[in-house]
Amino acid sequence: MTTGRVAHRRDRYEEKDGDRRMRPRLDTPPPHARFRPSVAPRLAPLPADPDVVVVGAGAAGIAAARTLIAAGLSVAVLEARDRVGGRTVTTTLRGHAIDLGAHWLHAGPINPLVQLGFARGEPLRRAAQEGHVWVGRRPGRPSEVAASARSFDRADRAMHAGAAEDGPDRSAASALPRSLGPWGARVALVHGLVSGRPLKEVSLHDFPSMEYGDNFFIAGGFGGYLARLAQELPIALNCPVTRIDWSGVGVRIATADGRSLKARAVVVTVPMMVLRDAVAFSPALPAPTRAAIDGFRAGIYEHAVLHWPASPFRGRDRLASLVGSRLSPPGLLTRIDDTPFHYFELDAVGAAEIDAAGTGEDGLRRRVRATLADHFGARRLHDLSIPAVSEWRHDPWSRGSWASVPPGHAGARRVLHEAVGGTIWFAGEALSREQWGTAGGAYEEGVRAAVAVAERIRMGTAA
Repeated sequence: MTTGRVAHRRDRYEEKDGDRRMRPRLDTPPPHARFRPSVAPRLAPLPADPDVVVVGAGAAGIAAARTLIAAGLSVAVLEARDRVGGRTVTTTLRGHAIDLGAHWLHAGPINPLVQLGFARGEPLRRAAQEGHVWVGRRPGRPSEVAASARSFDRADRAMHAGAAEDGPDRSAASALPRSLGPWGARVALVHGLVSGRPLKEVSLHDFPSMEYGDNFFIAGGFGGYLARLAQELPIALNCPVTRIDWSGVGVRIATADGRSLKARAVVVTVPMMVLRDAVAFSPALPAPTRAAIDGFRAGIYEHAVLHWPASPFRGRDRLASLVGSRLSPPGLLTRIDDTPFHYFELDAVGAAEIDAAGTGEDGLRRRVRATLADHFGARRLHDLSIPAVSEWRHDPWSRGSWASVPPGHAGARRVLHEAVGGTIWFAGEALSREQWGTAGGAYEEGVRAAVAVAERIRMGTAA
């Protein structure tokens, strides 16, 4: 499968409330969509008369479907893509499983996908706690490594102290200590990467979920794991939902290919940016619900997949900080599963620069090479190849890597936890406070919504 030069995408933009929002062209697939998933589950046919329709077959949709079926309800899952998994997808490159979307299983003690993985005997492995520090063109000295760790620890303590849920909903940047020394810029850069936006654009209430402790990876890829969880579920692919009519008893779901399904309830799990722009509701959603949806912003995290045997890093699955040079990436994950593959991570600022230049995926490849040459010299890159890059911000069924909560908007989650008209429930990573931006958070929210739906239907039947 080729990953060479493609025609420049002419995206359309609009200004809305000061937010420059992208409207991707639906006829130009992003680069990651050219790769086929490594696991394609067998899917069951849709029931003729489902109790519940689930919109979306990502982590939240899969969780909702599994939970509803376990409760004895019939389910129809409608998925816009030609595969399951949403923003979690694994492909095979040079014989190795590589994730083009979500890769980390964050927050092991509270992540339902970690707990379920252990129960199923999935090949989980704990993420290394030690990382690499590279200063200019040399490894960091022990004193520099220790100074970096102290700065991150101080920032984490300060931000956790200010992030109480009953405290003011201010920006995460406002809680950063002013005296972090020369590592302060690095702290802000890394936390901006894992937040999906610069910290001044992120609610401090979201900070507790940014920790990297007690995380896991999974052999065979995260997307492969989710695809296995979708095995034998009743899912229709290539079936985007365009309208949800809740004007009468139950709901009626219309799709782009002309289908019309009636059900007692619907669980909507599509990403917030897609829900905002691509799904119509009849009648219109209540004003508080619509405001809650519209207030999220697209969180941006992309990565370029590197195949680099001559990389100087050793030890699998370790984060690397490259500092002290003209160019420094927000993040670099090295030696994935002890292979020559690495992830070069790109934040919202870097993605915006590439988009403004109009250079697309080739612009990211040039940035990777320039950055690594700056730190290791061009000769060290003699065997570097970049077989894949992600562009979730240009994906019409994602329009971002996750939903970011700006300052003042943290209360939106409570609003969206409430059912609309007793027939519409929302779920997805955006609704999880402790695990937002993660597939684990999405799965947790899918279960929550499904349990609520099953209880409502049971109560209605009993009545």
